[in-house]
Amino acid sequence: MAYYWFKAFHLIGVVVWFAGLFYLVRLFVYHAEAYEQPEPARTILKNQYQIMEKRLYNIITTPGMLVTVAMAIALISTEPEVLKSGWLHIKLAFVVLLLGYHHYCKRIMKQLEKDECKWTGQQFRALNEAPTILLVVIVLLAVFKNNLPLDATTWLIVALVIAMAASIQLYAKKRRQDKERLMQVTQE
Repeated sequence: MAYYWFKAFHLIGVVVWFAGLFYLVRLFVYHAEAYEQPEPARTILKNQYQIMEKRLYNIITTPGMLVTVAMAIALISTEPEVLKSGWLHIKLAFVVLLLGYHHYCKRIMKQLEKDECKWTGQQFRALNEAPTILLVVIVLLAVFKNNLPLDATTWLIVALVIAMAASIQLYAKKRRQDKERLMQVTQE
């Protein structure tokens, strides 16, 4: 019975962790774009985003990560033979990348707080695709284990995910260009 409790809380932790990561980098987008605002709006927005980022990271995202990792360890303790599985080693490698991403976000928060971050909103939008890719790979490995299908259907799904990510980036670029054109028209 313990296995099911660990698994349930592991899944809850994953959902909370990813929700936090997705929203955190979205806040970075807004934070970076706040620099384009005139004063006093710039300072007000930057201060508000710093508060929101810290709270999200410390109260939601990091606890979600800790629950995820703790429950994963508990799950493995109930079935230690799973450590011999190749798919788990690959999954854990992607989880290590995700942990690195999590801590990299903390570094970006500190840079934003000190006004040392040179990233643009567009660059943060691209960075926000990384956990999506990691999520897809980790879930596929967890579900299919050693039987991950590599047929045409799988590659079609991969292509769709890439197309969705690209279309989001293109839409954001179009919005930015439209905004720049509008600003040029109003200045003339």
